[in-house]
Amino acid sequence: MNTSEPSVVLAGGGTAGHVSPLLAIAGAVVEAAPAARILAVGTAAGMETRLVPAAGYELATIGRVPLPRRPSLDLLKLPFKFAAAVRQAAGIIDGAKADVVVGVGGYVSTPMYIAAKLRRVPIVIHEANARPGLANRVGARLAERVAVAFKDTQLPGARWVGMPMRREIATLDRQSSRSAARRRLGLAPEEPTLIVTGGSSGALSINRTIAAALPELAAAGIQVLHITGRNKALRDAEGQLLTAPGYHQVEYVDGMQDVYAAADLLLARAGAATVCEVAAVGLPSVLVPLPHGNGEQALNAASLVEAGGAVLVRDGDFSARWVTDELVPLLKNPARLQQMSAAAHGLGIRDADARMAQLVLEATGEEHR
Repeated sequence: MNTSEPSVVLAGGGTAGHVSPLLAIAGAVVEAAPAARILAVGTAAGMETRLVPAAGYELATIGRVPLPRRPSLDLLKLPFKFAAAVRQAAGIIDGAKADVVVGVGGYVSTPMYIAAKLRRVPIVIHEANARPGLANRVGARLAERVAVAFKDTQLPGARWVGMPMRREIATLDRQSSRSAARRRLGLAPEEPTLIVTGGSSGALSINRTIAAALPELAAAGIQVLHITGRNKALRDAEGQLLTAPGYHQVEYVDGMQDVYAAADLLLARAGAATVCEVAAVGLPSVLVPLPHGNGEQALNAASLVEAGGAVLVRDGDFSARWVTDELVPLLKNPARLQQMSAAAHGLGIRDADARMAQLVLEATGEEHR
């Protein structure tokens, strides 16, 4: 084991929810141990193919082995595909001379955990969601160290460290950054500001509701920045981009710190990263959990809602009428927004990346303080 120049292999990918904490952990490891060698492992089709190289790290890929939802020929092929992925993972670990494997969940993590255990390489896990995914439920039984973003996440031996996030977000001062952020985003400096995002993939139901509520939002003097998601721009009956007074739509914003600084209120899904980031920066939010899946998004939001830092609305209840009756009055109530901001900020953890780096380096036998 080379602890003076530790080789750290980080596994995870598919969505920004996996890639973002992976990159934050990688950055904190390098900051704590500048000689560390970093290799990220993902699939050839996930967001990691763009985000990891852009962050300056090498990316290796293995085959994607999803678990079939129903009996099929794919289910019969699963053991062979999984064995092949484990062999690929073992080759990556051997090639990197890994001192530790760090997993953040997703399809690639399980083969990496199995291969690391077979190679007797320490495993460190970070689980982002309040309800753990299958990969990390398996990996937690093999790992030396298990960390979670949410206090009540049920994994064996879990330590609550928070959500690793970009330093630009973790250290954001919304008040002092607001004017410049609004200018960069093309927003008026003093208008009540709602920013809407469905995440990197967008959210069709949220987009439709906002489109229907635009007259009421405009009448209330609320400016809206609507991040629709790639290839999900809203258009009118003539096929032109939807417009309204004070309404701005973009498909993507590179740099969520500007979004968090510019917004008086954020309307979003309740992905783990979003919930943790709005808490860290003290941003009031209205959260609309995904209506399908295992209910993890509602669980992600629970502590923030209970503390008064966010409002939760079911996807089926989120309508233009709800926007008019609930969201508009909230945006016009600065005192309540301030209370929500303070409640959110009180739950925020802003050094989770450093906490994770400490666990990773401890696992290699090299503790950096």
